[in-house]
Amino acid sequence: MPTVNRPNERRHAPCLDHVRAADAIHAGVVTCAAETPLRDVARTLVDHHIHCVAVAGVEGTRVSSWAIMSDRDAGGGGVDERTAGDVAASEAPAISDDDVPDRAVQLMSEHQVAPLVVAGAANGRPVGVLSTLDVAGLPAWHENG
Repeated sequence: MPTVNRPNERRHAPCLDHVRAADAIHAGVVTCAAETPLRDVARTLVDHHIHCVAVAGVEGTRVSSWAIMSDRDAGGGGVDERTAGDVAASEAPAISDDDVPDRAVQLMSEHQVAPLVVAGAANGRPVGVLSTLDVAGLPAWHENG
């Protein structure tokens, strides 16, 4: 059995029938402009211990002109020549904060992407990030049928 050196924090989710993406997200989103140099984005990922940023103004994006750039995209050569917009997934789907987690799983599977940017239903602006671990954790947080 793995050893975990963390405080025993318990997260509680509402009944799984009523869970929405907003209940599982990591609230808050780090963003950057499409013109941001890749080296700067990579540094931001490391400095903030995060796995993705939302990139504004990438052609072809579906929800509120936001694309996703993950830590996978930051690797490799050309960090001084390329920008966030060059490598961001322009077809990365986003979900609304009132979507059900099953919708997130469907999009992650269909598009082979994770995490997803979660947009606020009221204004379409990013409000958080939903990872596969966030979705997988929902049954673990749920205690009472």
